Amino acid sequence: MTRFLVSRVAQGILVLTAVSVAVFLLFFAGHGPNQVARTFAGRFGTAARIAQIKRELHLDQPLYLQYLHWVGNVLRGDLGQDYYKGEPVTSAIAAAAPATISLVLGAAVLWISYGILSGVISAVKPRSLLDRGFTSAAVLFYSIPTFVLGLGLIWIFAYKLSPVTTFFPFHGYVPITASPLGWFEHLILPWITLALVTSVTYTRLSRASMLEVLGEDYIRTARSKGMPERRVIVVHALRPSLSPVVTQAGLDIGTALGGVIITETVFGIPGLGWTAVQAITQQDLPIIVGIVVLAAAFIVLANILVDIIYAVLDPRVRVH
Repeated sequence: MTRFLVSRVAQGILVLTAVSVAVFLLFFAGHGPNQVARTFAGRFGTAARIAQIKRELHLDQPLYLQYLHWVGNVLRGDLGQDYYKGEPVTSAIAAAAPATISLVLGAAVLWISYGILSGVISAVKPRSLLDRGFTSAAVLFYSIPTFVLGLGLIWIFAYKLSPVTTFFPFHGYVPITASPLGWFEHLILPWITLALVTSVTYTRLSRASMLEVLGEDYIRTARSKGMPERRVIVVHALRPSLSPVVTQAGLDIGTALGGVIITETVFGIPGLGWTAVQAITQQDLPIIVGIVVLAAAFIVLANILVDIIYAVLDPRVRVH
């Protein structure tokens, strides 16, 4: 197991190194030092500010030294300075990250739970009314764009049913440290929106995987020995059928932590996605670079965790 973990962590480091080189070349190389400094300074950058940026980013040095200085700062947790707002990039990201993490992790609990439950029920009772209902719901939510679903939920719960559902705020975000109840209330509709759109994949994956496992010889053997059907499903069939679900969950959560742009914009949640949109609108390049690096780190970390969970669910993968 230790060798397996070391191998996966080493692969993750290699991927992050490749991503850092790509990000550096994309944002720093290909332009002269003056142009890079002017871009980082933003639309209102003065000559003094541009000269300051050239010094801080070591733009007067060879390209490889610029990269080493930049990646060294990143490894120390220094993502640079947001010259547009006059604050460190890490401060801007730290202010936005809790909202995105709250949104994604809460929605992930919903979409994984619903996806696995609906998929297992559909597989256990194929071609039944429940199976057709879950399949139809999956197709329906897959066909609805996220912003349409979000606006639809706002229209239903915040307007049409407002005399009854007064606890459904539909805009903004309240930190959990300020008010746990307000935090929960403001995230109900965003959680449901993101979960309904994302759970489609998990319903289909769980159903297909469970049907495949239920057809295995050891499942037929367990049934032939008189083992209760519930025990066959929960103990013997569910665990191996979760492997593709875990893989998909790692990819989805890692990607979403980089910013759920549409959901955050619809519900006015000042998370990483919303911050990235504002940075693009304002041509605030340091923020964009910082969020790109952070999103890549989230995805790589999520994949490493998925590999670990996958190895726990199926020990056979540890030998590869």
